[in-house]
Order: sequence, then C-alpha cells, then structure tokens
Amino acid sequence: MSLFYLFAALFLLGTILLGLVRVLRGPGSGDRMLAAQLFGTTGVTILLLLSLALEESALVDVALVFALLAVVAAVAFVRQHGLPEPPDTPTHRQQPESAKPKEPNDDR
Repeated sequence: MSLFYLFAALFLLGTILLGLVRVLRGPGSGDRMLAAQLFGTTGVTILLLLSLALEESALVDVALVFALLAVVAAVAFVRQHGLPEPPDTPTHRQQPESAKPKEPNDDR
C-alpha cells in the first residue's frame, strides 16, 4: 500500500509542474494566485501521502504548517489586490445619459 501512496505523491508532483506553467504564463494575477493555492494544497497532500508511505508522523506537522501558510498567503493576496468584481456588476456598468441622476439646478 505504501507503493500506491508514493505513486500518488509522484502524480501530484506532476500536477504542481503543470501549475507552474500557469504561474509563468497566467494572464492575470488571479490566475497566478490560484496556481499558488494549487501548490499549497497539493504540497500538503503530498506531505500527508509521504507520511503514510514512510510512516513518519513528523510530516503531518509540516503539512499543517504548510496549510496555515497557504491560508496566510491567500489572505495577503486578497488584502493587497482586493477581490475582483465581475464586469457586469453595477459599479462597472455604463449608465446611459438619460439614466444618470440630474444635478439640482441652483439659479438663485
């Protein structure tokens, strides 16, 4: 069974390499951040699989630290860049001239 865990960890390492392509070529910072989150969650999973395969309980502690670091990185990214709003939200829609509120006319 430990051989299965090792092969699963190797497969997940391949997905990290594919995610690295997205980090390098990603069209936006959101895509890059999602790929970095992929690194965090996949890294935690790899460490947990290795702890099962090698019967090393210290790797579970390292995986928990990586999980906390991934959350901190995501929060730091959102605080730095803000959450993107979809283009069809009211703040991004262009209002026609007739729908804009008229300013009061103060002719005193």
